[in-house]
Amino acid sequence: MILHEFSMGDVEDPYLYAAFPISDWQKTDKGKWVMEHAQGDIVFHCNPCLDTYGYRVTITGKLEERDEIIYRLKYT
Repeated sequence: MILHEFSMGDVEDPYLYAAFPISDWQKTDKGKWVMEHAQGDIVFHCNPCLDTYGYRVTITGKLEERDEIIYRLKYT
């Protein structure tokens, strides 16, 4: 499931530039909750965004059904 998304401009190394916003997200209440309740690894993907000519960073992971319901009610 998608846990968080954000956009970046056109950068030379998108994985390097994504590290700082991901770190900031992990320090938020939402990020801390996800890190505690995620099943397995949390993965981030940097994909080209044709609308902005930059990149779209998507953080994905798995949650148990009960935790997914709590996540959707609390954070979306």
